[in-house]
Amino acid sequence: MTVNRWTAADVALKVIDNKELFILDVRNADAFEDWKIDGHKFEYLNIPYFELLDGVEEILPQIPTNKDVLVVCAKEGSSIMIAEMLSDAGREVAYLAGGMKSWSMYLEPIKVGDLANGGELYQFVRLGKGCLSYMVISDGEAAIIDAVRFTDVFTNFASKKNVTIKHVFDTHLHADHISGGRHIASETGATYYLSPKDAEEVVFEYTALEDGQTVQIGASKINVGALYSPGHTIGSTSFVVDGKYLLTGDILFIDSIGRPDLAGLAEDWVGDLRYTLYKRYRELAEELVVLPAHFMIIEELNEDGTVAKRLGDLFAENHGLNIVDEAEFRSIVTDNLPPQPNAYQQIRQVNMGKITPDNDEQTEMEIGPNRCAVR
Repeated sequence: MTVNRWTAADVALKVIDNKELFILDVRNADAFEDWKIDGHKFEYLNIPYFELLDGVEEILPQIPTNKDVLVVCAKEGSSIMIAEMLSDAGREVAYLAGGMKSWSMYLEPIKVGDLANGGELYQFVRLGKGCLSYMVISDGEAAIIDAVRFTDVFTNFASKKNVTIKHVFDTHLHADHISGGRHIASETGATYYLSPKDAEEVVFEYTALEDGQTVQIGASKINVGALYSPGHTIGSTSFVVDGKYLLTGDILFIDSIGRPDLAGLAEDWVGDLRYTLYKRYRELAEELVVLPAHFMIIEELNEDGTVAKRLGDLFAENHGLNIVDEAEFRSIVTDNLPPQPNAYQQIRQVNMGKITPDNDEQTEMEIGPNRCAVR
């Protein structure tokens, strides 16, 4: 039988289109339990590759013959070997090119909706990491919000859409992934914006993002309005786009809320987090569509692959927005935090411009799931 080579883009379509897939993950059990390829209709079998070196005959009854089978490992090599063994045993299988490393890096651009006067809003879904980036397009111009480090994805997409990148924003100083924002700005001549409250230690030039500030995109008056919303970081800033969409950064997610501890200041920032969620956001229109900077679980994806939901629905359904007792809220977001993101302290240093690791080092820093939420 032929062993098929699947790219991360191929797997992403399986996720977004809600297709069935059986994944044989040959990484160690702890790596699999920590982080895997999630899909609505995916099934899994985790057996470390070294347990299969003597043959795959014993696991054949566990491998379905009526659905696609994908073998996955960390970087590719082990999955090719096991896939070839399964092929020799008469099974049709595929392996993931580049392994989980490539899955962590892939972004899928999905249109969220139309804006006034012909504008468009796109969400770039990084399925393997849970990161969400955005591009606002209007009248030949574009603004990018919370770009990840794969800058060519955004510049190539802008070129495809025949628009010029004029503005680049980060909602906050990220700690779980390396930002591509200032690099895109440098490449394109765009203006890079960051809250000065998050930029006290940065070693590069930026344009200060202030509460109430409005930046116009194109001539059709699609505005990106800044809304100071501290809590995840002291400088966290939300954006209201076209009076229709609320980009919440890492303050509010679909199924959870942001964590306040990634700068070591959970006790200091928990009050800011509650004020933003329970006061500042409550003053906004419930019809706004929330677009966060991350998602945590596959159930947060809509049928079209986007991660988005009405603010009013989140007020009714998101547990983090319905903790009446302030002491209980404080305890939940300071005492019961999940593990911190991989290499988050070094990632913060990169995003401050203080260290410049090479590409392989950056990849290793970002490996693993996002852990920006309290759920």
